[in-house]
Amino acid sequence: MSTGVESIELLPDPSRLMEGLRDTGYKFNTAIADIVDNSIAADAELVELTLEMDYRGNIVIAVADNGVGMNRDGLLNAMKYGSDRRVNQASLGKFGLGLKTASTAFCKRLSVISRDSVGAPLLCATWDLDHVMKADKWELLLSEKIDPRAAALLNRVARTDSGTVVLWSEVDRFFPREYQNKAGSAAQTALKKAVNHLKEHLGMVYQRFLDPADDRAKTVVIKVNGEAVEAWDPFRVGISDLVAKDTVSTELGNGKTASFTVKAYILPRSKEYPSSEDEVKARLGNAGQGIYIYRENRLIHEADWLGMFTKEPHGSLLRVEFSFDHTLDEAFHIDIKKSQIILNDTLWSFLKDEFLTAPRRQADKLYRQGQRDAAFKKAEGSHIVSNRNIAAKEEDINLAQVKIDPETGEAEVTNRISGSFRLKLNVTKQTNPGEVYVHPVDSLPDNALYEPTFTNGHQSVKVNTGHPYYHKVYVPNLSRNVTIQGMDALLWALGAAELSSTSPSTQKHFEEMRYELSRILRKLVEDLPDPETSGDVAG
Repeated sequence: MSTGVESIELLPDPSRLMEGLRDTGYKFNTAIADIVDNSIAADAELVELTLEMDYRGNIVIAVADNGVGMNRDGLLNAMKYGSDRRVNQASLGKFGLGLKTASTAFCKRLSVISRDSVGAPLLCATWDLDHVMKADKWELLLSEKIDPRAAALLNRVARTDSGTVVLWSEVDRFFPREYQNKAGSAAQTALKKAVNHLKEHLGMVYQRFLDPADDRAKTVVIKVNGEAVEAWDPFRVGISDLVAKDTVSTELGNGKTASFTVKAYILPRSKEYPSSEDEVKARLGNAGQGIYIYRENRLIHEADWLGMFTKEPHGSLLRVEFSFDHTLDEAFHIDIKKSQIILNDTLWSFLKDEFLTAPRRQADKLYRQGQRDAAFKKAEGSHIVSNRNIAAKEEDINLAQVKIDPETGEAEVTNRISGSFRLKLNVTKQTNPGEVYVHPVDSLPDNALYEPTFTNGHQSVKVNTGHPYYHKVYVPNLSRNVTIQGMDALLWALGAAELSSTSPSTQKHFEEMRYELSRILRKLVEDLPDPETSGDVAG
């Protein structure tokens, strides 16, 4: 009985599909990591990468390992787009596409050379994009003729045992721009820079594998151009503070549950590390904050808040570890590049509104303390010109005469408006040379911007370097004497007016105005950028 539905098998055009898959959005470091994933999935203990440029500017990239290797059938399966599922679902490989799509994103000729046992002959399978386009067929090239460079590399890494080499030749998408001299100094410098960035990336992605002391993953040695890659721990465990930890269970939709762990670390501020080397290794700064996501102990997504928050300097000390295994792949919608996850609304809200609330507040407090300390240090000597200017004008202004009892803190004020009266006032001693009329302090009650006082018998004003207005307006202008003099003069005038024009009945009103002015300025500068020194302040 006819159903009216016809089943038709439509095979994709090989050349168009291969060309299309070159543009899946791979970055170079991500693509190389996909190749290394396959080596680790093959139980390799050593993975060696080489990136070489010849005298003509041609680049050849190879990734060799001493893993289990492949026989003819295994090699053909590995080269198939959408290869068979691995027996071990915890494998770092997932979709059977990474080897091909990651490679052809940067090269037009991908070769895989492998052997699965001692004494077995080497086999080489090649996808050549030009050949596929010419033949217009899914035509893989299989050969026992081996590139001598690949054979030598495999024999060095695997010796006579099993192993595999992934070889990229006809690399046409390595550099973001064309160089007039393809083998010149500029291209050589760009290659060296790319190698260094690759080593940093691999050290971060495979940190748990590279660190022999980390028992969460098996130990693997990775080398790039002969140099061993060092593990990099973004959380600086042992130096940072673990401020929150939770294990969360989530429904998989099939009656089963799985769990993931999440930890929040707050890093020390700059200059608080045991050594300058520790500080450098922390890679402090705004870019490093966020959630680091690990699948099967391999970092798949770095330093991002998943749309929960924007990266602002006051969060730069907070780094969050999010770890899960393959059982949550479908729940988190892992993509082909294994570079991102998508959380459902419940988990997203849990992280944003519950788990991260206290750590973010704590990191913000620590960062702002660093701001205050750095601003206070930078303020030293920055107000001397203002003090000289005010001293020269003090007698001309002559707002009031004050007699101070330093033991009680009481002062008898005589001014033109209210006559004489006694007030309980803040009496301060000079702390730094030249700071009699305007002198910075690291904090003031209720985080006021300024506070009138008497210093060495003179009307003066304390300026709070911990106030956001000072950090965002004063600090960027500390080298501009005229600007600083203008702002200092304004604050000194406000303080002097409060001291000289007040009376016991109006003193409270001036104080409330001062706190309200400080609050308004704090709000107005909220969206102003932090000065460039903020990396030194908190980072």
